[in-house]
Amino acid sequence: MKAKKLLTGAAVLVLGSLALSGCGGPSGGSSDGKVTMSLWENSTTGPGLQFWKTAVADFEKAHPNVTINIQAIQNEDLDGKLQTALNSGDAPDIFMQRGGGKMAAMVQAGQLMDLTGKASEDTKKVISDGSFKAETYQDKVWAMPLAVLPGGLFYSQDLFKSAKITSAPATISDLEADVAKLKSTGAAPVALGAKDAWPAAMWFYWFSMRECDAATMQKTADSKDFSDPCWLKAAQDVQSFAATKPFNDGFLTTSAQQGAGSSAGLLANHKAAMELMGAWDPGVIASLTPNQKPLPDLSWYPFPGVSGGKGDPAAIMGGVDGFSCSVKAPKECVDFLNFIASTPQQVAYYKAFNAPPVNSEAQKSVTEPYLKEILKAYNAAPYVSQWLDTVLGQNIGNALNVAVVDMLAGKSDPQKFIQTANDAAKKG
Repeated sequence: MKAKKLLTGAAVLVLGSLALSGCGGPSGGSSDGKVTMSLWENSTTGPGLQFWKTAVADFEKAHPNVTINIQAIQNEDLDGKLQTALNSGDAPDIFMQRGGGKMAAMVQAGQLMDLTGKASEDTKKVISDGSFKAETYQDKVWAMPLAVLPGGLFYSQDLFKSAKITSAPATISDLEADVAKLKSTGAAPVALGAKDAWPAAMWFYWFSMRECDAATMQKTADSKDFSDPCWLKAAQDVQSFAATKPFNDGFLTTSAQQGAGSSAGLLANHKAAMELMGAWDPGVIASLTPNQKPLPDLSWYPFPGVSGGKGDPAAIMGGVDGFSCSVKAPKECVDFLNFIASTPQQVAYYKAFNAPPVNSEAQKSVTEPYLKEILKAYNAAPYVSQWLDTVLGQNIGNALNVAVVDMLAGKSDPQKFIQTANDAAKKG
């Protein structure tokens, strides 16, 4: 995969349930040379959880002095629990890193191990400089890139065919026309799990990327100022699209990824035709099909362009997810990060999660047409932005997510939405 030009601001714009048992923080080494580390990740069931169990077992076999204890946390719970653990000084040794403003805050608080120059020579051969830039802040690397997770619309080819839709929509007008056609199938045109807030906010993120140019998005990442008219226009776009009633009944109380009734589950069971989501979605969908196998008719297309928008219609939102080491983690943490970046582990990751690996050699193992399309769009993108709630940091991002839901619920409007965003930015 070629190096990417990454849209950066104060923090890099790139990329993206665990019951806590006992002490979650690092236990380090002992006098007999034994090392115990804790690992927090967000795959709680199925092949994803098994990937981590197998990876840890394989690493422990090659490093008999090391024991790694896995804690699998539900995705929606991870950020809050991790922040609590970091602030209490009882952080896990190894944990999922979403990047952006969230990572910048951890760096500023002195909570992460500096990984600059610690990628092995083998790792540097198969992971691009651009992917490492996704995990860079203040010219230092703070996480090992693991997955390429661009967003877009995943859809059922069968339902599109039933609605006599023969090509993916290139513009929002095309998408709205497809929504009207899909209603004749009896399935919801668009699945949305707004109960979790961030899936609803994705619609605002993407409209923003199409309405605002790269310079404006970068400026706002620095200033947290949403006064440029493109941000209001993006909020108006969300409201206008929602007025076509594209979403599943009860979308405000629908979760994103848990159970057959979730937005991913609706697509998995042909109760909805499409879902706007990141590239982890195929794996989630596969876990929710009747036979718990990948959806045979799944396909993907990039978010459409908007008429008069200043943003590049080829720009991609998503980026790279990685894993960090706590500042107090033992040196073996770095060894484990290089291990999971290796080609065999990255191939196993792709097969377990049905998501594109970051390792360029492992990407050659990808066979699904939709994943190939995602990688093609990602590699051709003029720039890649991380999800806005990650770019802006946890406090502002969470306020933004909730504000989008309020607007969709009719409790707010575009002008109030922008005011909420600016008010949250003032509070930090």
